[in-house]
Amino acid sequence: MSSNSQVVSDVRSFNRFYTGMIGLLNQHILDSQLSLSEVRVLYEIGQLGKCTAGQLTGILGIDGGYLSRMLKRFEKNGWLLRQQSTADGRTFFLQLSAAGKKLMAQLEDKSTREIHQLTDPLSEKDQHQLTGAMKTIRQVLSNDKGGEPSAIHIRYNLLPGDVGYLIYLHGHLYARECGYNLEFESYVCKTFYEFLPAYNPAKDRMFIATADNQMVGAVAILGSSRHLAQLRWFLIHPDYRGRGLGKRLLQEALDFCREKDYQKVYLMTTSMQEAAISLYKKAGFRKTGEKYLQLWGQQLYEQRYDMDLF
Repeated sequence: MSSNSQVVSDVRSFNRFYTGMIGLLNQHILDSQLSLSEVRVLYEIGQLGKCTAGQLTGILGIDGGYLSRMLKRFEKNGWLLRQQSTADGRTFFLQLSAAGKKLMAQLEDKSTREIHQLTDPLSEKDQHQLTGAMKTIRQVLSNDKGGEPSAIHIRYNLLPGDVGYLIYLHGHLYARECGYNLEFESYVCKTFYEFLPAYNPAKDRMFIATADNQMVGAVAILGSSRHLAQLRWFLIHPDYRGRGLGKRLLQEALDFCREKDYQKVYLMTTSMQEAAISLYKKAGFRKTGEKYLQLWGQQLYEQRYDMDLF
């Protein structure tokens, strides 16, 4: 079977599974005597607040005649209000009535409870994997690659799995972007192995950036001495670069250093990290050392940058 034929077969197999799953999740719709298309229209009207039939046709791709019959039924049942436009008498604005809003609230409540029944038995890891896979499908198949960026949150506590995922990201991204070999991943493992037993929130802090429950960036401050700190493991996922996240993480890390009265902070990097070095320099770091090395399968310059905080 060719690779393309295998893709088609896999998609069909998933469609059969997902159709069955949707049938279970949409049981509340059948109970309400509404079709899935009718619920989609009611939901869209509720989300838009006020709209026209033409807008709904464009958004949902529904046949105009079918939509017209549907809207008449909604009016008859008291779920929909029509208001003639004062600017154009041929145009009517649609919005949910109080009864329509109540109906949608009931349907959404039932849907929420059924999804909880489906997902609550899953572990937190499996839940994150599930929603991440859903997001991936939407991104890959959507023609609109733009859209609103996901909200990015920064937390400061280490959770089980964080270090393992950080090691994976370092190994994967640096191999892809810099050509580093397995020795680099071994080095990163060693640095975290040394860090974890000595981790002290009073002097150290991890900054973990997440979006849609997925880690998308990180940086750390490690207290080396009473007045000296080291900045380590600065990394931004490629999908989240160019959004100011690197600058935000760096600023939070430096604010923590000042809060803890560190007098100086330093970092080690290589000449290959041009984008990160640009951020370091803009923040006030200056290069204080450089050494040529053959390391991690590459010929590079190891560099040290320092910054005086007070």
